[in-house]
Amino acid sequence: MQHDAPLSLPSRVPNTWRSLLVLVGFILVGMSVGNMLAVLILMKFLGSDGGMAGIGIVSTLIQSPGEVPNGWYGLMILQAISHVTTFLIPPLLYWTYIERRRLPDFQTRAFTSPQFWGLTLLVVLAFMPLNGLIIEWNEGLILPDALSRLEQWMRGKEDQMADVTKFLTNFDTPVQFAVAMFVIGVLPAIGEEVLFRGVLQRKLMEHWVNPHLAIWVAAAIFSAIHVQFYGFIPRMLLGALFGYLYYWSGSLWVAIFAHFVNNGFMVLMLYLHHQKMVDYNIEDNESVPWSAALVSLVATCALLYGIWKQNGPKNLA
Repeated sequence: MQHDAPLSLPSRVPNTWRSLLVLVGFILVGMSVGNMLAVLILMKFLGSDGGMAGIGIVSTLIQSPGEVPNGWYGLMILQAISHVTTFLIPPLLYWTYIERRRLPDFQTRAFTSPQFWGLTLLVVLAFMPLNGLIIEWNEGLILPDALSRLEQWMRGKEDQMADVTKFLTNFDTPVQFAVAMFVIGVLPAIGEEVLFRGVLQRKLMEHWVNPHLAIWVAAAIFSAIHVQFYGFIPRMLLGALFGYLYYWSGSLWVAIFAHFVNNGFMVLMLYLHHQKMVDYNIEDNESVPWSAALVSLVATCALLYGIWKQNGPKNLA
């Protein structure tokens, strides 16, 4: 006996992709407005009189921030504006005016137990050594000779992003530490989780009715959007970790917290190292011992199993 397909299925498929195209449009508009706003603010902050000279100093800030007076703060302002206008405001506007949903609709459970928050903290920290080994492996990726030009372009982008990251993480005063924690730790955690988990993962889950596929596709897009090809795999794994924490807890704040722990721990460790309070430099490319990676793998799996067992999957549709 044949069963008829749901009547809503034919309209459901195109509606999902149309709505996601609208989301992309919101993001592109947000990026454009953010770029113009950033130029205006930075010209004022950097003491430029405007015009082509003002645009030139902003361009120099992006290419060689060390050559610009107060370049560190200027680049932090640029990063902050970019995060807010690209990852936070557009998906919130889309969620409110296109999806016709409220901010509390990001949550599917009214209460998250204190134990879950504690386990979230532990699993993010436990995953770091294993992810460090994966980062090392991904950085050593070599493409076939036929793709040598692509590899050169990818290496160039990677080196450019690495220079910017190194400049941003070179801070040693309490004020700079607070600014870095806000711009590198807080803003990406909120904005990226709202976009990639709160909106994109939810929409894909509603479309495919397959939480695992939605989580991993959202995680892959989350990693790709950073345009750092030699960190694609470890960042995708982090995105999947945040996605499962959201799915199991029903709380977007849990994913935001996990993202903040990951980023904020790096900022904290860098500050402590610059203050000579710890000898370990988290930015060093030292090889992670296999024994540490194995312990990290076992601990991460055990904690994830405990989280899953305690809470179980939740329907986020």
